[in-house]
Amino acid sequence: MLQVNNIEVAYMKVVQVLHGVSLEVGDGKIVALIGANGGGKTTTLKAISGLLKTEEGEITSGNVVFDSRRIDRYGPADIAAIGISQVMEGRRVLEHLSVEENLYVGAYLRKDRAAVKHDMEMVFSYFPKIKDFRRRTSGYLSGGEQQMLVIGRALMANPRLMLLDEPSLGLAPLAAQEIYEIIQKINEDQKVSMLLVEQNVKAALGIADYGYVMENGRIVLDGLAEKLKDNEDVKEFYMGLSAIGSQRSFRDVKHYRRRKRWLS
Repeated sequence: MLQVNNIEVAYMKVVQVLHGVSLEVGDGKIVALIGANGGGKTTTLKAISGLLKTEEGEITSGNVVFDSRRIDRYGPADIAAIGISQVMEGRRVLEHLSVEENLYVGAYLRKDRAAVKHDMEMVFSYFPKIKDFRRRTSGYLSGGEQQMLVIGRALMANPRLMLLDEPSLGLAPLAAQEIYEIIQKINEDQKVSMLLVEQNVKAALGIADYGYVMENGRIVLDGLAEKLKDNEDVKEFYMGLSAIGSQRSFRDVKHYRRRKRWLS
């Protein structure tokens, strides 16, 4: 469904962030893009959704193809209209609007009002907590409830592909686990493809079909999620686990050496 082909990205024509990044998301699949903070994961999502253009960024080489259509020259609104929704990092609700009004904003490109109303109830079926607060001003929701709201708002656009940027960021462990269970259920029920950016590597690979590891703007490893979870480098450097399974901090990993094993 989605192909990112050897893209390079620069901001203000000076600062190069991505260096020949390529990845794919299959129809109905969940793909995880993992790696340390500052590695270029969010920039990759913005290159796909067109939001780079709003931040003085541009794809200087390569291309992005969605459903056999090249989209890297499209604007964000056009990309949203063809079925790509991005859930941005930081739970960006429209704080002055109610929960219900936020959800209607997600459907602003749609004309089928009956279907929009149906999808509103579908969102509430996944997130019953926010249904109880449908009239509440969204700025007063908890962090977990706001994350549910922004995922629901993206779902209201009736997307074929969702780009999820750090959905567990800042959440308590139980809230993060609940969010991931719902993301997996949405994927299974609605057959929505997902590209998931996360620093919580264990959680991301736990629901993904395939994964890519990004370092310093480059893809350095990729493979089936199950195999990446068992990769010693991934466990040690990104999960803080040594080869015998004991917990280690990242500052203890002084001599990280990538073994350059490509998994299939």
